[in-house]
Amino acid sequence: MAIDGLTNDDIKFIRDHVKTIAVVGLSPKPHRASHQVALYLQQQGYQIIPVHPQHQTLLGLTCYPNLASIPFDIDMVDCFRSSEAMPALADEVTAKGAKVM
Repeated sequence: MAIDGLTNDDIKFIRDHVKTIAVVGLSPKPHRASHQVALYLQQQGYQIIPVHPQHQTLLGLTCYPNLASIPFDIDMVDCFRSSEAMPALADEVTAKGAKVM
């Protein structure tokens, strides 16, 4: 069943190939969706890369101020930012070479 414009093949690709996920806008507050989603993904075995300009570490991991500062490849970017920030963030994702946003 396709969802949100994704085909079954798209979903299978994501499931089979995504291992490293940058979480942009990850909050240190446990009640926030970004924190809960990142923690869940981490518990499921994904490598989580916190991205937030105001923090050094989150979830016990090094936190990067932006995608460009991550010194290795990432497969996916999970975004917890305002809709106004998305166009610029999409450009960052493209420049970083992530397969999924």
